[in-house]
Amino acid sequence: MTDLSKRSLMKLAALTAVASAALIGCGKKEEAAPAPAPAPAVVEAPKAEPLKIAFAYVGPVGDGGWTFAHDNGRKAVEAEFGDKVVTSFVENVPESADAERVIRDLASQGNKLIFGTTFGYMEPMLKVAPDFADVKFEHATGYKTAANLRTYDSRTYEGAYMAGVIAGSMTKTNTLGVVASIPIPEVIRNINSFTLGAQSVNPKVSTKVVWINSWFDPPKETEAATSLINGGADVLMQNTDSSAVLQTAEKMGKRAFGWDSDMTAYGPKAHLGSAVINWAPYYIKSTKDALEGTWSTGGVWWGHKEGAIDMVSIAEDVPAEAKAKIDEIKAGLKDGSFAIWKGPLMDQAGKEVLAKDVVADDAFLGGVKFYVKGVEGKVPN
Repeated sequence: MTDLSKRSLMKLAALTAVASAALIGCGKKEEAAPAPAPAPAVVEAPKAEPLKIAFAYVGPVGDGGWTFAHDNGRKAVEAEFGDKVVTSFVENVPESADAERVIRDLASQGNKLIFGTTFGYMEPMLKVAPDFADVKFEHATGYKTAANLRTYDSRTYEGAYMAGVIAGSMTKTNTLGVVASIPIPEVIRNINSFTLGAQSVNPKVSTKVVWINSWFDPPKETEAATSLINGGADVLMQNTDSSAVLQTAEKMGKRAFGWDSDMTAYGPKAHLGSAVINWAPYYIKSTKDALEGTWSTGGVWWGHKEGAIDMVSIAEDVPAEAKAKIDEIKAGLKDGSFAIWKGPLMDQAGKEVLAKDVVADDAFLGGVKFYVKGVEGKVPN
């Protein structure tokens, strides 16, 4: 074989090798990267249904007193919890068979927290509660409970005592008057506390009482206030729900107090101060309990210490000494160093009901059915 032939064969082999390598290279294709997995769809958790809360009121929300104060508490719940709650109310629900019908209807409408805001709803609520085990019932000022019914109250006697301190400092006739609603321990306790407060600064004071057997009846309240003033009382307190007593005092040139809410505007010349109830702290707590599943039965009784009771808008002409005493009482109620009901304490007939240095417990206070010394007349049956 010639050299030329050898070179041609070598050249052909080289070309063949290159071609083979090229073919091998072309056959080894780069694999594409896998497509990213699609992001999982965001599924929003179903929004919790708002807690439905209902209030049954014994009077109109515009009474300026008891019911007005409760409705302010309801509004505070709405402001605190926003769309977590839905509230409603029924006003002017009488303390009768109608109360059971209304409360049962509120439970049937899907309300899971129901407040009955007067003493006379106690038995109706006890009847309804067992039929709605998933509903939480709250009864104001009562003393009977059930598995899903608890009671709550405000220590209104603390406000009455502070009003008495002011009244005893301001009276010129040493005769005070109280327009009273219904003769239950709550109201009798307030009359006595008012008198004890007055006597703490003026031992000569006595208190007259006119009962109207109603929580809200402006004409009767007016009539009772007029009768007390005509009988010599120059400073009036009430345990009724309207502003009629203060307005009557304003017209007749006497002095009086607001009750349950600040009533200054109803009788600015007559107004000495207002013993107010702030239901908001308790209603917010109860709602929080229901929302968080921590609600339980029992009884709750809050006063000035918890922010539920106060004496506000004290008149400018009240003596500085009386104002200072009110401040001392508030501080003592806050820290527990002051007790309103502390012995020795006598009833109207002079019988000792609390021995020296004995402080009344809640069981005693809840059963007060007597007048203290200085209150005139008899406790109605």
